[in-house]
Amino acid sequence: MSPSTKNTSLKVALVGNPNAGKSSVFNALTGLNQKTGNYSGVTVDRFEGSTTYYYQQQKHEFKILDLPGIYSLFPNSKDEEIACKTLLDPNEQIDVVVIVADSTNLKRNLLLATQLIDLRFKTVLALNMIDEANAQNIVIDVAGLQETIGVSIVCLDSRNKLGFNELKEKIFSANVSSSIFYDLNASNIKSGFNYRNAINESLLDKTYRSSIENSDKIYRYSVINYLITKFVKSPAQLNRKEISAKIDGITTHKIFGYLILLMVLFLVFQFIFYISEMPMAWIERLFLNFGQLLSQQLPAGQLNDLLVNGVIAGVSGVIMFVPQIAFLFLFIGFLEDSGYMARASFIMDKVMRPFGLNGRSVIPLISGTACAVPSIMATRSISNLKERLITIFILPLISCSARLPVYTLLISVLYPKSVFLGVFNAKGVVLFMLYMLGFVVTLITAFFLKRLVKSTESSFFIMELPVYRWPQLSSISLMVYNRVKVFVTDAGKIIVAISIILWFLSSHGLGKKYNEISEVYQSMKLLPSSKVNHEELQKIETLKLEYSFIGVLGKVIEPAIKPLGFDWKIGIALISSFAAREVFVGTMATIYQSGNTENTESIKQKLLKETNDAGEPLYSAAVCWSLLIFYAFAMQCMSTMAVVKRETKSWKWVIAQLTFMSGLAYCSALLVFNLLN
Repeated sequence: MSPSTKNTSLKVALVGNPNAGKSSVFNALTGLNQKTGNYSGVTVDRFEGSTTYYYQQQKHEFKILDLPGIYSLFPNSKDEEIACKTLLDPNEQIDVVVIVADSTNLKRNLLLATQLIDLRFKTVLALNMIDEANAQNIVIDVAGLQETIGVSIVCLDSRNKLGFNELKEKIFSANVSSSIFYDLNASNIKSGFNYRNAINESLLDKTYRSSIENSDKIYRYSVINYLITKFVKSPAQLNRKEISAKIDGITTHKIFGYLILLMVLFLVFQFIFYISEMPMAWIERLFLNFGQLLSQQLPAGQLNDLLVNGVIAGVSGVIMFVPQIAFLFLFIGFLEDSGYMARASFIMDKVMRPFGLNGRSVIPLISGTACAVPSIMATRSISNLKERLITIFILPLISCSARLPVYTLLISVLYPKSVFLGVFNAKGVVLFMLYMLGFVVTLITAFFLKRLVKSTESSFFIMELPVYRWPQLSSISLMVYNRVKVFVTDAGKIIVAISIILWFLSSHGLGKKYNEISEVYQSMKLLPSSKVNHEELQKIETLKLEYSFIGVLGKVIEPAIKPLGFDWKIGIALISSFAAREVFVGTMATIYQSGNTENTESIKQKLLKETNDAGEPLYSAAVCWSLLIFYAFAMQCMSTMAVVKRETKSWKWVIAQLTFMSGLAYCSALLVFNLLN
């Protein structure tokens, strides 16, 4: 078929080994023309994009499908199995396969290339990182290799965006190779069985697979060794791999390696927490001011209240997380692109393995101290599905920054003079205890989960240590953009919906008493600000909240939470804090009419004066510790639930997580209250 009669639209699959730079090639081809979905029936993301190519003034569109990284067509993980099944699925109708290979390590990459060529796809071999090969004085006879393997070859420098116009041209004119590297029909494994069917059967039949795979690799590597010897010349002197090996002597050292990792993680956490704090405050203030402006411009009523306290508050709860998500993935991108992430996972794998996790779980667990939402999204780097689900399940047990306002308020009530044992700062000691408690319970939970979660997928950890290189900012930026977009568009919808539900429950009620209070409240809101008695208005707000649906719910659940030392007022705060844990402080301020939700000191004074039915202080040490332990373990975060649903593609895991953490929080708080009361 001549180029002029080619289809105007081609479906192109990008395939390659992990760390071959496939994502950089995908980003360079598609730019912002990307969308994220998921493969049917699994939680692995599917990245698709598009690009255009002009031939003889005619526009042609290429639909690019970025498949998970694989080493061969005999998969060892869920990601690899998905890639293989996608390639073999006749419903996908893939027109061209582009094999992205690392130019500095062609021997390993050519195994997959020869397998795909034997599947009779129209194929292009993209020699990526050619700039690094040149820097190492590796010389590749592209013309000779191209003639021998029978498919088009193009050299790419994805870091500097070189070679991509030629790649599009090669895709457009791709052909099926006349070469066959390994013919199963001619082997003694199973006569009359072609290679495509053999791969298909190996996905299901593990026993049959072993014999096929061994025979396949032995023969192919004999051919590959010949190709490398003939067409690739590399110097014997010191190169970047040897330099990387020397650096690894320090970064993967059995003692210094852990110290360096702790320092890196500490710096990452500090940057995420402190850098994101300011833009998060700006976003919160921006939405607050916008809400106040809208409230003043619109007539008082249900629509006003819905837009300001339901929709805008919900959208604010989504956008406010963007800085933390962006900064977390920015740092993860730098660590991955530089090559250090592979080292961090490698040295921590032995430590995490007894708990049913692997080395890749480290970054999400540590960053969970900032926020569970981006940390759960960061578990995508864990290829083993069972280990990824366990990591997602346990992450909310790590004390995050949203718990800090709750901890600060309750600790200030617990130790008003902020001194512990006459020497230590009480806040620091209790905070340390709560964070350590979270880590310990997280690992214990993971230990039992690895026995409960069933999986046919083998649990192993294979990590190639790539050479150290300067991170590619453009590729990292695009990755951050896509992660933020996924959170805002997917998890955001759930967060806004739950926010509106909570608004309805807290601003509506039934009965004569509620209607009377609501009428008084509305009349006071209509008065000019100068004539409003704000202390009286806050009392009315508290009464309105008490008789609202959420207030009724607080009283309904009071018998259940009474054994923990909680009354119906705390019950309201527990329910409302599902919007976000830190809402607990604002709710308590409204209930106790402190007049200042920003200043926990004024709320503290109110709580210290509060008494129970017996006239004793309500917020005793037993109650405060009970609340602290409850919030340390309870789910209490709709944003986290939304992102868990998004990442697992199932409400089953959300319900299981909510049930377990609520049960753990309740039982632990009950135990603590009874021990201290």
